[in-house]
Amino acid sequence: MNQLTVVTQEALFLVLVVSAPPVLISLLVGFLISLFQATTQIQEQTLTFAPKVIIVFGVLAMTGPWIGSQLLRFTFHVFDRFPALISR
Repeated sequence: MNQLTVVTQEALFLVLVVSAPPVLISLLVGFLISLFQATTQIQEQTLTFAPKVIIVFGVLAMTGPWIGSQLLRFTFHVFDRFPALISR
């Protein structure tokens, strides 16, 4: 397999891994709020927005160092393999 293809595949997988916590938490919070809205029959559209934004920012604040270290590790990995990528 081509080196560039491998790096692209690793980058796409990294994007999936580091974006999973905020996306999954947002999905869970949205589900819980919509369940609350269905049981109380409150049909306010903006009710889901504010809690989701607050929770996602909180998750990003908590997982930010881990996400940054993963991105930095991948960047160093790509720069280490850079001569092999451009030689072909």
